[in-house]
Amino acid sequence: MNCSPPATPAPRLLPVPDLTPQLRTRLDRVERAVGVFVLLATVLLLGGFGWYLYQTGQRKGWFVTKARYYTLLYSATGLKVGDPVTLMGFNVGEITRITGQPPDDLYNVYVEFTVRAPYFGYLWTGGSKVRVSPADFLGKRTIEVTKGTNYLPTHLWWSIRSYTLREAEAFATNPTLVARREKLLVEHVRDPASLTNPAAPRWLTLRPLDPDVLAALAAEGWPQIRVADRSQPVEGFTAIWDLQKNEYVPYTAQTGPFWLPPDEAPALTDRLTGIIQEAELAFTNQIAVTLTNLVNLTSNANAALAQATPLLSNLAVVSGNLRDPEGSLGRWALPPNLYAQVLAASTNANRLLGDASVALTNTSSVLTNAGAVLTLAHTNLAELVAALQPPLQQLTAIISNLNTQVTANTNFVTTLNQLLANTDDMVQGLKRHWLLRGTFKQKPPPPSATNTPPRRVTSPKGAQLFDSKN
Repeated sequence: MNCSPPATPAPRLLPVPDLTPQLRTRLDRVERAVGVFVLLATVLLLGGFGWYLYQTGQRKGWFVTKARYYTLLYSATGLKVGDPVTLMGFNVGEITRITGQPPDDLYNVYVEFTVRAPYFGYLWTGGSKVRVSPADFLGKRTIEVTKGTNYLPTHLWWSIRSYTLREAEAFATNPTLVARREKLLVEHVRDPASLTNPAAPRWLTLRPLDPDVLAALAAEGWPQIRVADRSQPVEGFTAIWDLQKNEYVPYTAQTGPFWLPPDEAPALTDRLTGIIQEAELAFTNQIAVTLTNLVNLTSNANAALAQATPLLSNLAVVSGNLRDPEGSLGRWALPPNLYAQVLAASTNANRLLGDASVALTNTSSVLTNAGAVLTLAHTNLAELVAALQPPLQQLTAIISNLNTQVTANTNFVTTLNQLLANTDDMVQGLKRHWLLRGTFKQKPPPPSATNTPPRRVTSPKGAQLFDSKN
């Protein structure tokens, strides 16, 4: 008997009623607006993605010419593909390949990298090298390329053409090309120094195209020369320097990267490990030597202490004597008679010092008084000099006026002399006149105690007559 439940009938799908024309028109507008929005969003998304790709390409140098280089290292520690390559502090390229060298090779690691334009123009065949230096304490290292020193670029990106010497001479003498003659570079010119100096290079490369260079090339017998025109750069490279031939060779798609010599420094972790190992070895040896010296020192100290025991006993006795409060050190060091003499000498010295102190005090007082006297004399002398200044000035003025008058009147002295002579004659005449003779009469000497007769008195008239007779 079948006891299964009866089957449930499937639901019927009801037909969707048809939309009205108004709803269908409105729905078409909404669908059109949504489609336009989706289209704009897609265009913006694609534009943003394209801008991102463009910026990434600009940053990584996808759209510029790149030169390939490689170097050989001992270790690839701290380096990986994609790490930047720097030049003078600028990010100029990146590492593209790191692989190992054959087991019998001198170096262990092959590192290839690229340098973007225009920075590969700083890399020359001489002086440029790859410097691998530590970047942090975790073993990271960076690659830096250095600028060259001989102005021979590793790659040439200029137009290079071959000319005969006659065509080159036409270039050198063409007035329209004289202005850019310095930009026309000849590939090979013999170095004059190589004729006398074997160590000098035989050929000089990339020399300006001038008459001297053409004359040297003609003397060498070159049928054709290659000239690089720096004024006409091209896309890509036209030549690369061949280290084996020491000349530029054409650049092709099969041309490999250019080799730059390495300047490798180990990672900081390796250097720290080496320093720690050396320090550990040095410290171990020094500690062993120090312990040996310490054992010898303790043995010598024990022997010295054993020998110093009697000395310590004697020092204890001496220190006991020194503890006597009544000058035991002096009585122990000096005998009795010498002690008495020292005491008397010290007493006399004290007395002498006292007398000397008194004498010095008196001398100081005398010097003080003398200083005061000198000060007073100096003050009085200064006052006297100040007081004499006005009279001296007046006397100087009088003498100056007199000198001026004498100088102005040349007959003044003669007149004064005559005046004095006439005055003297007048005085002498007055002395002889009878009326004034008594005025100029000299007093007689006092009478003496002898019996001299008295003088006879005469009249003035008689004296006058007497004098006239005389």
